[in-house]
Amino acid sequence: MSENGVSGNAGAERATAIIEASGVRKSYDSGDVKVNALKGLDLDIAKGEMVAVMGPSGCGKTTLLNCLSGLDEVDGGEVVIEGESIVGMSDRKRTRFRAERMGFIFQSYNLMPVLSATENVELPLLVAGVKPKKAHKLALAALEMVGIEDQARKRPAQMSGGQQQRVTVARSLVNEPAIVWADEPTGALDSETSKDIMDLLVRLNRTERQTFVLVTHDPAVAGRGHRTIRMRDGEVESEEKNAEANAGANIETNAEAYGSSSGGGN
Repeated sequence: MSENGVSGNAGAERATAIIEASGVRKSYDSGDVKVNALKGLDLDIAKGEMVAVMGPSGCGKTTLLNCLSGLDEVDGGEVVIEGESIVGMSDRKRTRFRAERMGFIFQSYNLMPVLSATENVELPLLVAGVKPKKAHKLALAALEMVGIEDQARKRPAQMSGGQQQRVTVARSLVNEPAIVWADEPTGALDSETSKDIMDLLVRLNRTERQTFVLVTHDPAVAGRGHRTIRMRDGEVESEEKNAEANAGANIETNAEAYGSSSGGGN
């Protein structure tokens, strides 16, 4: 696999990888049946890459996202984010690490209905210990970045689905994360709104340089990324690049630059 899913050598891949998964295993007990959701999966994702994960229902897509992000503990293997293993972290340290270095977008928005758009976006900052006045200022800036500053005082029920998802995107980016994880980010939206949200994510990927990992069932969504990973039965079945997306990619390819920001990634 190359450092951007297109070309390159193993040394460059390792130097620029922001996410490294090796032999990751995860099982669940479902009644009397043990479900092997991930079966020794290996995967590297480059800094600044937008990767889509596809596959049939039950293939392990969401489990992969949860394990790579530290929402779920793995049963075996290694997960390294920005050169640091999250497998051996305590729950408290892993929670802090997510709050500081990651953002999340979900299909169901997961907005607090009693809070305004601004207050919803402020939440991860307040959890991370940012002072309320600064959190409010940063939240307003994030809403402006996604084009809905005029919705700042509205509660979720007063907004359209597309506007609510933009609030979710703003919330995921407000702490300037290195990685944004998105689980079916357009699954609850119509085709036109879905395209608008993907236009926004692609633009932010290119301008803000965040790495995006998107679980999706929609080929149109997957096609906007640099690479599509197809899963089946808890394993990577195949990968394919998107030449058009890679032509305008903002993927880190300088090994020295990555090494200075992440301790070398080794």
